[in-house]
Amino acid sequence: MPIFRLSDKLSFPPPHYAARNGLLAIGGDLSEERLLLAYRMGIFPWFSPYDPILWWCPDPRLVLYPRQVHIPGRLRRRINSGIFEVTSDTVFER
Repeated sequence: MPIFRLSDKLSFPPPHYAARNGLLAIGGDLSEERLLLAYRMGIFPWFSPYDPILWWCPDPRLVLYPRQVHIPGRLRRRINSGIFEVTSDTVFER
């Protein structure tokens, strides 16, 4: 499968064109609009600092079922210690 090079145009190739390892495209940017489009299509960025942005869409995808995840005691205590803050539906200044 070819690896697609993204342009400034806000689009992605169809996910079924991803390589066997899940790599779909290279380039583009991390704008809010591009990220939202990618996530809606099951595509996500994963790359190292100073490297080009790589866009992935592996098949099959990992699915975690929260009720089936075992959290070891030490990690559970750390999470419950209050050092982390979880928020949702928060309005950020632009």
